[in-house]
Amino acid sequence: MSLAHGPQTLAIPGPSIVPERVLRAMHRASPNIYTGALVEMTRSLVPDLKRVARTEQQVAMYIGNGHTAWEAALSNTHARGDRVLVPLNGAFGRGWAEMAEGLGLQVETIDFGTASAIDAARIGQRLRDDRAHEIRSVLLVHVDTSTSLRADLAAVRREIDAAGHPALLQADCIASLGCDRIEMDAWGVDVLLAGSQKGLMLPPGMAFVFFNERADRARERADCVTRHDDWRPRADPPTPSQRFNGTAPTHHLHGLRESLDMIVHEEGIEAVWARHATLARTVWAAFEAWERPGGVRLNVRDPAHRSHAVTALTLPGHGTRLREWCELQAGLTLGIGIGMAPPDDPRWHDFFRVGHMGHLSAHSLLGTLGCIGAGLKALGVPHGEGGLEAAMAVIAAGSIEASPATTRG
Repeated sequence: MSLAHGPQTLAIPGPSIVPERVLRAMHRASPNIYTGALVEMTRSLVPDLKRVARTEQQVAMYIGNGHTAWEAALSNTHARGDRVLVPLNGAFGRGWAEMAEGLGLQVETIDFGTASAIDAARIGQRLRDDRAHEIRSVLLVHVDTSTSLRADLAAVRREIDAAGHPALLQADCIASLGCDRIEMDAWGVDVLLAGSQKGLMLPPGMAFVFFNERADRARERADCVTRHDDWRPRADPPTPSQRFNGTAPTHHLHGLRESLDMIVHEEGIEAVWARHATLARTVWAAFEAWERPGGVRLNVRDPAHRSHAVTALTLPGHGTRLREWCELQAGLTLGIGIGMAPPDDPRWHDFFRVGHMGHLSAHSLLGTLGCIGAGLKALGVPHGEGGLEAAMAVIAAGSIEASPATTRG
């Protein structure tokens, strides 16, 4: 017998759960892509996307995933042979570095490991040593979903400025936009990347590149850019087709309009950040109570450096077993471990991840944690007691007056 028959829950770090009202907004006949309602609706997305990223700068939209955003950001700001500095805090920073190499850039990395925070001072020192200003960009993943480490973008910008270095600060915020606090302009981020499938609560398929004037000036000498990737025609075109260099992702746009209504105009981005912060602390409290030698362990030890969107965990010998039990016996899908060990290494099975991003409430998260706790018991994994009680205490302490019914999806 399995208890998984019934509603299924997706608790992976993207794609996240798509709200029913977003799905309903997308469930429509194909629209006219040249004139009429779609044109005005697409224009209305731009100011709200900027509100989520806290920027007055420009945004280019692309059909694609996060890798599309990586390439577009690099190709619009670099010429072949340029040097970029990539601080590594997980697998996705390494992936961005590999893409830069593929475009003909010289890549220099500083590896901070898979459990340690990015040290902004080390980045600053490297830039001070670069007296010829050969480094054109610092490419930094804000939240690396493989490790759940969160970098301090503002601290890195302060180091760049203190070094008197002209390098651009480019930030991969694919896992953090709409989850963790992001202040593009206040933090001095020149290029910010995002995707549709995480905090924005849409299916995969759209990528966003926000860029300021400094970054756009770099476009003047960029020889990697293709006509398709060029962000200038996409920033303020007269029609959606020109914005996307071809047919627009019409149904994604309708879904994005609905999700931005939920994030910006109903809940409010500050409240979204506060909800994610409280729910993240709920996850941490449960696992801190469950931690025992040889059992489950939070990858990031210092809460100040943990993502509010995903939590990476180690469970020696049992990570895959727990994931499989949760999916087959409880209808709960957890994230696999990525980048912590090669897939052909037995240690690969020691890791798993819990996504807590986007369309998520206390009710749904407590159900996720309850299933994980049941799995630990069912598998006989060493663990402490009181995980759910600790989680409930965080929820109780962080509770606020109920939102109006219109904020619910």
